[in-house]
Amino acid sequence: MDIPTVSVDTHARRATGPIVLLGAPGAGKGTQAKLIAAHFGIPQVSTGDLLRDHVRRNTPLGQQAQAIMGRGELVPDQLVCGMVEGRLAEKDCEQGFTLDGFPRTVAQAQWLDGRLQAGLLRGKPAQKVPLLVIDIAIDYGLLVQRLTARRTCPHCGAIYNLHFNPPRKPGVCDGDGSNLITRKDDEEAVIVERLKTYERQTLPLTDYYRQGGALRRVDGAGTVEQIAQAIRDLLERRGDVSCRSSA
Repeated sequence: MDIPTVSVDTHARRATGPIVLLGAPGAGKGTQAKLIAAHFGIPQVSTGDLLRDHVRRNTPLGQQAQAIMGRGELVPDQLVCGMVEGRLAEKDCEQGFTLDGFPRTVAQAQWLDGRLQAGLLRGKPAQKVPLLVIDIAIDYGLLVQRLTARRTCPHCGAIYNLHFNPPRKPGVCDGDGSNLITRKDDEEAVIVERLKTYERQTLPLTDYYRQGGALRRVDGAGTVEQIAQAIRDLLERRGDVSCRSSA
Protein backbone atom coordinates (compact mmCIF):
# COMPACT_ATOMS: atom_id res chain seq x y z
CA MET A 1 0.00 0.00 0.00
CA ASP A 2 1.30 3.44 -0.89
CA ILE A 3 1.32 5.76 2.12
CA PRO A 4 1.85 9.41 1.19
CA THR A 5 5.34 10.63 2.00
CA VAL A 6 5.35 13.68 4.26
CA SER A 7 8.05 15.51 6.12
CA VAL A 8 8.08 15.42 9.90
CA ASP A 9 6.83 18.66 11.45
CA THR A 10 9.11 19.20 14.43
CA HIS A 11 6.85 21.75 16.06
CA ALA A 12 3.86 19.39 15.80
CA ARG A 13 6.04 16.61 17.18
CA ARG A 14 6.68 18.59 20.35
CA ALA A 15 3.00 19.30 20.85
CA THR A 16 1.42 16.02 19.81
CA GLY A 17 1.06 14.18 23.11
CA PRO A 18 -1.03 11.02 23.55
CA ILE A 19 -3.55 10.04 20.86
CA VAL A 20 -6.07 7.21 20.83
CA LEU A 21 -7.68 6.04 17.57
CA LEU A 22 -11.08 4.41 17.91
CA GLY A 23 -13.14 2.65 15.27
CA ALA A 24 -14.47 -0.78 14.40
CA PRO A 25 -12.25 -3.40 12.76
CA GLY A 26 -11.68 -2.25 9.18
CA ALA A 27 -12.19 1.45 9.89
CA GLY A 28 -8.60 2.23 8.88
CA LYS A 29 -6.98 2.86 12.28
CA GLY A 30 -3.70 1.18 11.34
CA THR A 31 -3.30 3.13 8.10
CA GLN A 32 -4.09 6.43 9.79
CA ALA A 33 -1.75 5.68 12.69
CA LYS A 34 1.10 5.20 10.19
CA LEU A 35 0.27 8.52 8.53
CA ILE A 36 0.25 10.29 11.91
CA ALA A 37 3.64 8.73 12.65
CA ALA A 38 5.03 9.95 9.32
CA HIS A 39 3.67 13.49 9.69
CA PHE A 40 4.27 14.15 13.38
CA GLY A 41 7.26 11.92 14.12
CA ILE A 42 5.71 9.91 16.94
CA PRO A 43 5.40 6.11 17.15
CA GLN A 44 2.38 4.04 16.27
CA VAL A 45 1.74 1.65 19.16
CA SER A 46 -0.40 -1.18 17.81
CA THR A 47 -1.56 -3.83 20.24
CA GLY A 48 -2.31 -6.05 17.25
CA ASP A 49 1.32 -5.83 16.12
CA LEU A 50 2.58 -6.42 19.64
CA LEU A 51 0.38 -9.47 20.07
CA ARG A 52 1.34 -10.89 16.68
CA ASP A 53 4.99 -10.45 17.62
CA HIS A 54 4.41 -12.56 20.73
CA VAL A 55 2.60 -15.16 18.61
CA ARG A 56 5.49 -15.31 16.13
CA ARG A 57 7.97 -15.78 18.99
CA ASN A 58 5.69 -18.37 20.61
CA THR A 59 5.89 -16.71 24.01
CA PRO A 60 3.44 -17.80 26.74
CA LEU A 61 1.43 -14.62 26.06
CA GLY A 62 1.54 -15.38 22.35
CA GLN A 63 0.19 -18.88 22.88
CA GLN A 64 -2.74 -17.53 24.91
CA ALA A 65 -3.37 -14.66 22.51
CA GLN A 66 -3.35 -16.88 19.42
CA ALA A 67 -6.19 -19.02 20.72
CA ILE A 68 -8.21 -16.01 21.88
CA MET A 69 -7.79 -13.96 18.67
CA GLY A 70 -8.57 -17.01 16.56
CA ARG A 71 -12.02 -17.06 18.15
CA GLY A 72 -12.49 -13.36 17.39
CA GLU A 73 -12.35 -12.48 21.10
CA LEU A 74 -10.35 -9.85 22.96
CA VAL A 75 -7.22 -10.62 24.94
CA PRO A 76 -7.84 -10.08 28.69
CA ASP A 77 -7.13 -6.59 30.04
CA GLN A 78 -4.39 -7.61 32.46
CA LEU A 79 -2.28 -9.08 29.66
CA VAL A 80 -2.81 -6.20 27.25
CA CYS A 81 -2.28 -3.41 29.80
CA GLY A 82 1.05 -4.82 30.96
CA MET A 83 2.24 -5.14 27.38
CA VAL A 84 1.17 -1.57 26.52
CA GLU A 85 2.75 -0.12 29.63
CA GLY A 86 6.07 -1.71 28.73
CA ARG A 87 5.92 -0.28 25.19
CA LEU A 88 5.01 3.24 26.34
CA ALA A 89 8.00 3.21 28.70
CA GLU A 90 10.35 3.23 25.70
CA LYS A 91 12.22 6.42 24.81
CA ASP A 92 10.54 7.02 21.45
CA CYS A 93 7.22 7.66 23.25
CA GLU A 94 8.54 10.68 25.16
CA GLN A 95 7.01 13.28 22.83
CA GLY A 96 3.76 11.46 22.22
CA PHE A 97 2.34 8.29 20.72
CA THR A 98 -0.66 6.99 18.81
CA LEU A 99 -2.47 4.02 20.32
CA ASP A 100 -3.99 1.79 17.63
CA GLY A 101 -6.21 -0.96 19.02
CA PHE A 102 -6.00 0.19 22.62
CA PRO A 103 -8.00 0.81 24.72
CA ARG A 104 -10.75 -1.57 23.64
CA THR A 105 -12.77 -1.60 26.85
CA VAL A 106 -13.82 1.03 29.36
CA ALA A 107 -11.68 -0.73 31.96
CA GLN A 108 -8.61 -0.32 29.71
CA ALA A 109 -9.50 3.35 29.15
CA GLN A 110 -9.74 3.93 32.90
CA TRP A 111 -6.37 2.23 33.35
CA LEU A 112 -4.82 4.49 30.70
CA ASP A 113 -6.36 7.63 32.20
CA GLY A 114 -5.00 6.67 35.58
CA ARG A 115 -1.49 6.15 34.23
CA LEU A 116 -1.55 9.45 32.31
CA GLN A 117 -2.95 11.47 35.21
CA ALA A 118 -0.45 10.01 37.65
CA GLY A 119 2.46 10.61 35.25
CA LEU A 120 3.44 6.95 35.38
CA LEU A 121 4.12 6.62 31.65
CA ARG A 122 7.28 7.86 30.02
CA GLY A 123 7.27 11.25 28.32
CA LYS A 124 6.18 13.86 30.86
CA PRO A 125 6.41 16.67 28.22
CA ALA A 126 3.87 14.79 26.10
CA GLN A 127 1.57 14.35 29.07
CA LYS A 128 1.15 18.13 29.36
CA VAL A 129 -0.89 17.89 26.17
CA PRO A 130 -4.34 16.40 26.89
CA LEU A 131 -5.33 13.03 25.54
CA LEU A 132 -7.11 13.30 22.20
CA VAL A 133 -9.42 10.46 21.15
CA ILE A 134 -10.35 10.24 17.45
CA ASP A 135 -13.24 8.00 16.43
CA ILE A 136 -13.15 6.93 12.77
CA ALA A 137 -16.87 6.40 12.14
CA ILE A 138 -18.01 4.03 9.38
CA ASP A 139 -21.13 1.95 8.63
CA TYR A 140 -21.42 -1.81 9.01
CA GLY A 141 -21.78 -2.68 5.32
CA LEU A 142 -18.62 -0.85 4.33
CA LEU A 143 -16.74 -2.46 7.22
CA VAL A 144 -17.58 -5.97 6.02
CA GLN A 145 -16.63 -5.06 2.44
CA ARG A 146 -13.28 -3.69 3.57
CA LEU A 147 -12.43 -6.58 5.89
CA THR A 148 -13.26 -9.45 3.55
CA ALA A 149 -11.16 -7.83 0.81
CA ARG A 150 -8.18 -7.09 3.04
CA ARG A 151 -4.80 -8.66 2.30
CA THR A 152 -1.65 -8.41 4.41
CA CYS A 153 2.06 -8.79 3.75
CA PRO A 154 3.35 -11.41 6.21
CA HIS A 155 6.82 -9.81 6.29
CA CYS A 156 6.55 -6.00 6.26
CA GLY A 157 2.98 -5.81 7.62
CA ALA A 158 1.62 -3.65 4.76
CA ILE A 159 -2.17 -3.83 4.44
CA TYR A 160 -4.06 -3.69 1.13
CA ASN A 161 -7.73 -3.78 0.13
CA LEU A 162 -8.79 -5.29 -3.18
CA HIS A 163 -11.46 -2.59 -3.62
CA PHE A 164 -9.87 0.57 -2.26
CA ASN A 165 -6.08 0.23 -2.38
CA PRO A 166 -5.04 -2.92 -4.26
CA PRO A 167 -1.38 -3.84 -4.74
CA ARG A 168 0.14 -2.88 -8.10
CA LYS A 169 0.59 -6.57 -8.93
CA PRO A 170 -2.28 -8.84 -7.80
CA GLY A 171 -1.39 -10.90 -4.73
CA VAL A 172 2.08 -9.38 -4.31
CA CYS A 173 3.33 -6.78 -1.83
CA ASP A 174 4.47 -3.53 -3.47
CA GLY A 175 7.22 -3.11 -0.90
CA ASP A 176 9.07 -6.41 -0.73
CA GLY A 177 7.44 -8.69 -3.31
CA SER A 178 6.08 -11.18 -0.76
CA ASN A 179 2.91 -13.10 -1.49
CA LEU A 180 0.00 -11.47 0.30
CA ILE A 181 -2.16 -13.45 2.71
CA THR A 182 -5.64 -13.28 4.20
CA ARG A 183 -5.18 -13.19 7.94
CA LYS A 184 -7.37 -15.57 9.92
CA ASP A 185 -9.04 -12.63 11.66
CA ASP A 186 -10.08 -11.29 8.21
CA GLU A 187 -12.06 -14.42 7.35
CA GLU A 188 -15.81 -13.82 7.23
CA ALA A 189 -16.80 -16.02 10.17
CA VAL A 190 -14.21 -14.38 12.39
CA ILE A 191 -15.19 -10.91 11.13
CA VAL A 192 -18.79 -11.42 12.27
CA GLU A 193 -17.59 -12.34 15.75
CA ARG A 194 -15.14 -9.43 15.83
CA LEU A 195 -17.87 -6.93 15.01
CA LYS A 196 -20.19 -8.44 17.64
CA THR A 197 -17.37 -8.18 20.18
CA TYR A 198 -16.72 -4.58 19.14
CA GLU A 199 -20.36 -3.59 19.57
CA ARG A 200 -20.58 -5.29 22.96
CA GLN A 201 -17.28 -4.28 24.54
CA THR A 202 -15.64 -1.47 22.58
CA LEU A 203 -18.46 0.77 21.38
CA PRO A 204 -19.12 1.98 24.97
CA LEU A 205 -15.72 3.69 24.77
CA THR A 206 -17.24 6.40 22.60
CA ASP A 207 -19.69 7.23 25.37
CA TYR A 208 -16.92 7.15 27.98
CA TYR A 209 -14.69 9.55 26.07
CA ARG A 210 -17.57 11.74 24.92
CA GLN A 211 -18.64 12.26 28.51
CA GLY A 212 -15.05 13.12 29.41
CA GLY A 213 -14.76 15.61 26.53
CA ALA A 214 -11.80 13.98 24.79
CA LEU A 215 -13.71 12.50 21.81
CA ARG A 216 -13.60 13.87 18.27
CA ARG A 217 -15.11 12.13 15.22
CA VAL A 218 -14.03 11.91 11.59
CA ASP A 219 -15.91 10.36 8.67
CA GLY A 220 -14.29 7.03 7.80
CA ALA A 221 -16.06 6.66 4.43
CA GLY A 222 -13.73 9.02 2.54
CA THR A 223 -10.41 8.34 0.86
CA VAL A 224 -7.31 7.60 2.92
CA GLU A 225 -5.98 11.12 2.28
CA GLN A 226 -9.31 12.80 3.11
CA ILE A 227 -9.45 11.00 6.44
CA ALA A 228 -5.77 11.77 7.09
CA GLN A 229 -6.32 15.47 6.43
CA ALA A 230 -9.30 15.57 8.80
CA ILE A 231 -7.16 13.96 11.51
CA ARG A 232 -4.24 16.34 10.89
CA ASP A 233 -6.62 19.28 11.17
CA LEU A 234 -7.74 18.02 14.58
CA LEU A 235 -4.20 17.46 15.79
CA GLU A 236 -2.84 20.76 14.51
CA ARG A 237 -5.45 22.72 16.42
CA ARG A 238 -5.46 20.53 19.51
CA GLY A 239 -3.71 23.27 21.42
CA ASP A 240 -7.09 25.00 21.41
CA VAL A 241 -8.77 21.96 22.95
CA SER A 242 -8.55 21.99 26.72
CA CYS A 243 -8.43 18.75 28.66
CA ARG A 244 -11.95 17.36 29.09
CA SER A 245 -13.58 20.16 27.08
CA SER A 246 -16.97 19.60 25.44
CA ALA A 247 -16.98 17.66 22.19
